[in-house]
Amino acid sequence: MFKTLIRKIDNLFNGRVSVDEEMLDELEELLIQSDISLETVVSLVDPLRETNARGGFSYTDEVRTLLAENISRLLHSTDGEVGLRLNGDPAVILITGVNGSGKTTATAKLSALLKKRGLRVLVAAADTFRAAAIDQLAVWCNRAGVELIKHQEGADPGAVVFDALNAARARNADVVLIDTAGRLHNKANLMEELKKISRIIVKVVPEGSSEVLLALDATTGQNSVNQARLFKEAVDITGLILNKVDGTAKGGAVLSIVSELKLPVKYLGTGEKMEDIVPFDPDVFARELAGLD
Repeated sequence: MFKTLIRKIDNLFNGRVSVDEEMLDELEELLIQSDISLETVVSLVDPLRETNARGGFSYTDEVRTLLAENISRLLHSTDGEVGLRLNGDPAVILITGVNGSGKTTATAKLSALLKKRGLRVLVAAADTFRAAAIDQLAVWCNRAGVELIKHQEGADPGAVVFDALNAARARNADVVLIDTAGRLHNKANLMEELKKISRIIVKVVPEGSSEVLLALDATTGQNSVNQARLFKEAVDITGLILNKVDGTAKGGAVLSIVSELKLPVKYLGTGEKMEDIVPFDPDVFARELAGLD
């Protein structure tokens, strides 16, 4: 994941025996160029400078280790859990995001992943503003072998969710995934629509607490940070699905989002195939980014 950023950090450290201020300056510049906010970069690099000033580094691998520890600490400093909460009977997961962020495919991929864990999964096509979203989700759900509840284009999204939740209870489903519309040009309508869906969830599944996951395109860099900020203002986001984290993503945006908004990353979308979604592990991510694995 984030191969470009990992390669650049690796190239920076390779061939260097001693640690000097010039190397740390280059590391700082490299991180800023990788879509990490200046404030976040400072929080990662300043502890390295302080340790180096005290003569604390004998080898470059020691810098990598401390960098990984700083990144891991940042990624754990969120207001929510890193792991997916599956509370309720059924558990309910809303997935939102702008068109093109991988929201609909992430819904289907996650449904397939949960099914492989032995859970019975049902998907609700509540993005009723685009016929293409409903049709796309139907194709993906058919591939995944999970049930889909859908209405016609233009139908009330709340009605789709109501039917899906009741169908899930009748069929003893474990999890309901809800693909919702993301229309940032009208935040008021988006908020009211999702509030209505939330009320329906509470009414039908009063004993559970739902996850609200925001799908983001990792290749959009700093724009993904802005999207996350806008959605968080409108909706109670509980975590992120970061898509398209294969070779082209710079990778720094994930650190900025967590640092600035305290939202945990829950899953990474790593490609176009059904199985290309993995749970996010902050410690593994930090070590890979620092070139330790």
